[in-house]
Amino acid sequence: SLIDQYSALNVFRYLTFRTGLSVMSSMIIVFLIGGPFIKFIESHKITGAIRKDGPLDHIIKKAGTPTMGGILILSSVLVSFIIWSDLKNIYVWITLLSTFLFGLIGTIDDYKKTRSNKSDGLKISTRIFFQILAGFIIVYLIYFSLPQELKTTINFPFFKNLFFDLGIFFIPFGIFVIIGSANAVNLTDGLDGLAIVPVLIVASSFAFIAYVCGNLVFANYLQIKFIPGSGELTVMCGALVGSALGFLWFNAPPAKVFMGDTGSLSMGGTLGALSLITKHEIVLAII
Repeated sequence: SLIDQYSALNVFRYLTFRTGLSVMSSMIIVFLIGGPFIKFIESHKITGAIRKDGPLDHIIKKAGTPTMGGILILSSVLVSFIIWSDLKNIYVWITLLSTFLFGLIGTIDDYKKTRSNKSDGLKISTRIFFQILAGFIIVYLIYFSLPQELKTTINFPFFKNLFFDLGIFFIPFGIFVIIGSANAVNLTDGLDGLAIVPVLIVASSFAFIAYVCGNLVFANYLQIKFIPGSGELTVMCGALVGSALGFLWFNAPPAKVFMGDTGSLSMGGTLGALSLITKHEIVLAII
């Protein structure tokens, strides 16, 4: 609102500038609150049970390591989102909703694990039910937010004009993508830094994808579908990249904190929503 009065503030119109600030701010937030947060959960004995399918020395050494570090990631993403995103853009709200719905499922799961001190929290059937419910809400919102000609289509990479219209089957397909993405990160998590680095790579990739999909010139040049407003998701990806970098500082070997299902499910759900909005679901699987 002050751009007309102060021309120097015009830089805030640029996605690249706000994305850079989003990366830095989310990373700094994790750095600032990471230490106190870890001390807090240590003092309250919020520790994660170690999965039995890991290396034996890992199971022994990592006993008692604090968990639910995903709260760090969610907090920094939320603050950066509020500061740097265009809050009139529906896509960033849908993506944020996906982050927190799956983060809530993960938090409940982590809480049950810490209470029972076992690596199995929610029942598989209960977990999948709530994931399907959350996935349906997100896909429903995406369906009614995308341009009419793109609502139910999927495209194949390397083939510029190869599109399939799934019709009503786009909804179960979309739910599968989001749940698959969320659980992919969740299943990858288990060793120090093992899940956060691939998430960092995928989020960086989708920052580029969202930027070109939301830019008419670049989209036409690269012969991909132009999705008005999707470029704003670049800022959201930047927040995810920054929080992942900050969390890696505490999660790199030897890990001081685990992300838990709170972090893995929320980040996976975010990436799934990003792929559906930008119409790059198959590219997500490849990355």
